[in-house]
Amino acid sequence: MELEFDGEIIEWRGPAPFLFVVLPEEAAGVISDSASILTYGWGCISTRAVIGGTEFTTSLFPRDGGYLLPVKVAVQRAEDIGLGDVVHATIHLEPRV
Repeated sequence: MELEFDGEIIEWRGPAPFLFVVLPEEAAGVISDSASILTYGWGCISTRAVIGGTEFTTSLFPRDGGYLLPVKVAVQRAEDIGLGDVVHATIHLEPRV
């Protein structure tokens, strides 16, 4: 399954500050419908993502009924993006085996 969307980069402070793209409600709904075959536990879902010209692997995190896409520091630097920016992202999800 591949999804494309635009989303704003937000900060969420856990043990350390991290930047995430909030998935739009429509994309989150599609993922929620298939979450049982996608999650590897705790609601997290492995994904390959592309922002700009940078491809990376990460895991979507469930939050407030939706999902957050973590944006690694290497991606932030490569694409010159940061807090408050709106980015176009593509994510590729595969059922877990």
